[in-house]
This record gives sequence, structure tokens and C-alpha cells, in this order.
Amino acid sequence: MTETDDPTTTSRTTSLRVVTAPSCAAALPTVPAAVHDAAAVPGPTETGSRRGWASVGAVALGAFVIVMTETLPVGLLPRIASGLDVSLGLAGLMVLVPGFSAAVAAPLFFLGSGRFDRRSVILALGLTVLVSNAVVAVAPNFILVLIARMLFGATLGAFWTVVSPVGPKLVGPAGGTRAITIIAAGISGGTVVGLPAGQFLGDVVGWRLTFGIAAAATLLIVIAQAVVLPAISPDGRTHLRDLVGVVRRRAARFGMAAGALVFIGQFVAWTYVTPFLTDHTHLSSGAISVLYVVYGVGGIVGSLVAGALFKRSVIASFAGAGTVVALLLIGLASAGTTPWLAGLLLVAWGLFWGVVNPGTLVWILDSAPETPEAASAVNVTNLQIAVALGSGLGAILVSSTSLQTVFLTAGVVVLAASVLAAVAGRLVTLAPRP
Repeated sequence: MTETDDPTTTSRTTSLRVVTAPSCAAALPTVPAAVHDAAAVPGPTETGSRRGWASVGAVALGAFVIVMTETLPVGLLPRIASGLDVSLGLAGLMVLVPGFSAAVAAPLFFLGSGRFDRRSVILALGLTVLVSNAVVAVAPNFILVLIARMLFGATLGAFWTVVSPVGPKLVGPAGGTRAITIIAAGISGGTVVGLPAGQFLGDVVGWRLTFGIAAAATLLIVIAQAVVLPAISPDGRTHLRDLVGVVRRRAARFGMAAGALVFIGQFVAWTYVTPFLTDHTHLSSGAISVLYVVYGVGGIVGSLVAGALFKRSVIASFAGAGTVVALLLIGLASAGTTPWLAGLLLVAWGLFWGVVNPGTLVWILDSAPETPEAASAVNVTNLQIAVALGSGLGAILVSSTSLQTVFLTAGVVVLAASVLAAVAGRLVTLAPRP
């Protein structure tokens, strides 16, 4: 069955560059001039100016700190659990709670932020990240930590929803692609740095001061943004019917179901990867930090390869890479006590997850190419709910069974997502990749 376009939508296309983080993917339009109104695009005197490029750098730093803050707790869960006298499973709520917050925030920001100046939005989001990190650093109990992470989750959902068109607006259409590349470097940098930084700093200064350092870094970035960012015009008002229109597409519904399953499986395992490597594989903190860096680099490589794969078939690429991830997780559950083999499987996990992760977004975007921002908002909500469910299921399993069972369950869930994708590939056809 081939998906047909909604006759009420306008014919407008946007080339997209996909960048990834552990829990979500972002689609950034590389040809914004055809989508945004004239007031939103810098004039000739602004295009390519030094201040414009400095502003792009400031936005990239904001992306860096958002992703870094998202991934910090994963490397710190055992220390946080011990420091606040809670179980490891309960500490995993630091990953679960932001997922629900982001899921709610994404569509609300899509619907309600159409008229707000994007400079003000970016600064406000940076300040909320600062507050969240600072509260976690000094929180006397776990309840306050969860409230702070809930605030961060709302910020995360809003960020992925509104950041897409900012880079090209700052330097104009001619420099749009380069601007997006710089912002993507910030996202990728946060992905690679966040987890090993948490692991390393947790060893050296403790988990509280680690979040304090993250808060201080956020403050410096917000100050830099306040100095260099100009006023950034919004795109205009958005409508609920755009979100509903995405969900009504059969191809999009298949993509949402497969994406939800694969993220549930991923975060059943990913939330507890640190205790798995320390308690089950018996690796040192230094070795784990190195593996996390290589995992992140592998994810970046996988994402670069994914672009070429998606031109052939998004759904087939998703299904194939997802199957490999499932087998790797099952392999970790079976052979995770052998350090060198566990390390090799972890690195391969990062590489193939680098294909699966952006595949979830590209699938939704190609299901509704006329409304990419609405599709992105729907995808953020869907995947963040899945992140929360996966972390919650992992918490239940780690509290009642074993870390080996956690990874085995994760592999089975990811395999189910791949099977669903293979079925979907026979029933729906997506818009072709440019």
C-alpha cells in the first residue's frame, strides 16, 4: 500500500539533515527559505556575518549542554543510589521521569510557541537546564532530584521542537547547511562527552559536584548566548490539525509503533549499562569511560552511514540494524562476563544504534513530508514516552531479577520492533529520500 498525501496540505519540501542523541533524533531543515516567511530570514547584510556565525556556535553549545545533561545520570546511577540511600531501580527514575516530561512538552511547545522570539526561548531553556542541574547538585533527598529532572525533561522536549530552524535563520539560506553542521557537532559532542564525563567526574569529585560543574558550564553558555544571539523571529502560529494529520497516516503509525518498541528495548538496557559493566562484567571505571567514548563515536559513524542506507530503504535499514542491535543485547546477556567480548559487543551496539536512532525520525518524516515540524514533535513525544517506559521496565527487572535478564529482555523487545518493521515494509511505502 502506498501512502497518499493529504489533499489539504500545501506542496512544500525541505531537505533534512538528521542528527542523533541517545534518546531522540532531530531533523534540521537545510533549505529553510522555502518554508519560513521572509521576516524570519536574515537580510543580506546579516547573512554570513561574524556575529551570525558566533550565534550559531552559541546555539551549538546549547545543544551540547542539553545532551550532556540528558546523559549524565546514566554514568552516575550507582553513586546517586548510594548517596541518597535509594535502590538502583529507584535511581533509574532519573531517566524515566524526564522522558514523560519531554513527551508532554514537545506538542505543547509546538502549539504554543509560534509567536515567541526564539532568542528568548533559547535563553529560557538554558536557564531551566541550569536550575535543574543546580538543584540535583544540592538536593537533600531523591524527591527533589526527581522534580529537578522533571523540569529538565520539559526543557528537553521544548528544545528538540523549536531548535530546528534556528541555525539557517542566523546566517541566511546560503550558509544554512554549514550552520546546521556546526549545531550537529554540538549535539554529537554532548552525546560523546555526557556519559563518560559523568563516569570520570563521578570518580574524581563525586556525583553532586559533577552536576554542579554541569550547572556552571550551563551558566557560561547562557551568558555567551545572551551576548551574541540577536532577535530570532518565530515561524508563526501552529495548529493541532498538523499533529493529528501526522498520526492519521498509516505509515506514520507503523513507524511510531516500531520506534516505541525499539526505544523501550534500548532503554531497558541503556539505563543500567553502567552497573552491568561494573557488577556483571567487572570492568574498571577507567575502562568503562573509554568504552562509552568509543560507543558514542560508533554512534556518530553509524549515523553518517545511515544517510546512504536510507536512500535505498528507510524501513529495511531500520529493520536490519534493529535486528543486529537485538542480537548484540542478547549476546551481552549471554557473554557479558568476558571483558573483551563485552567491550566489542558494546562498541558494535553503538555503531548499529547510530542507524536505528535516526531511522525512527526519518520514517515519521517521510510519512508526512509536508509537515516536518509537526512530524518531529509527534516523534519526540512518542519516543520520550518509550524512553520512560523502557527505563521503568528496566527498573522493575533490575529490582526483581538480574542484570543479565535486563539485557535479555531488552534484546527480545528490540527484535520485536525489527519484526514489526519488516512487516510494515510490505504494507506501506514512504516518500523517497532526495
